[in-house]
Amino acid sequence: MNEPTRSSAGQEHWIHLEGVTKEFQRGSITTEVLRGVDLEVARGESVAIVGPSGSGKSTLLNILGGLELPTRGSVQVAGIDLTRVDAEDLARFRNDAVGFVFQLHHLLPQCSALENVLVPTLVHRDRASRATTVERARELLSAVGLSARLDHRPAQLSGGECQRVAVVRALVNEPSILLADEPTGSLDARSADDLADLLERLCRERGLTLVCVTHSKDLASRLGSIRELRAGRLLVRAESGA
Repeated sequence: MNEPTRSSAGQEHWIHLEGVTKEFQRGSITTEVLRGVDLEVARGESVAIVGPSGSGKSTLLNILGGLELPTRGSVQVAGIDLTRVDAEDLARFRNDAVGFVFQLHHLLPQCSALENVLVPTLVHRDRASRATTVERARELLSAVGLSARLDHRPAQLSGGECQRVAVVRALVNEPSILLADEPTGSLDARSADDLADLLERLCRERGLTLVCVTHSKDLASRLGSIRELRAGRLLVRAESGA
């Protein structure tokens, strides 16, 4: 892995976007969703991305996670230029360096909570590391208050519990970056508040770099800084109270 970029003051930028533009082509119509987006996030920093629906927030998050490539611009994440690696290296980056949390938990209904957490570990884990991986999954589930629910399937869990399982699944490969897309959007007020507490605590304790797309003012206010995406451009809106 390459070294992350640094600012003139020597600050380590774990995420560095410069001039990122994303266009979608449908027939003869070209839609520009992102227009020259610049973003720098230090290692261990937490950032909320806010803005109206349809402004390109999820597209930006997908580019950060290597799920989509920009039409133009530079994308460096965890020391890797995502626009210059092949498909195999990009897949390895997604599995090893990044954890994803979405609005809908996307748990496999036939699998237990523990089995769902272990799904991302199946690709690159050899048999010798299996026991260590399972133990880490158990410890993470216990850390989020689900030690008694390891064998429960999603239908036996509440919405908040399912989303906690999804957070643990995102962390099981020990990523350096956590990307969350409306993680509290489908939860009731109390569950959303509990999940916001959990994300804040886990990132602080584990030194994760967090970029979170959200409409929740409460969740955004807990993170280190807030950026607003409007008309395809990213603005520094305000500093949070975190």
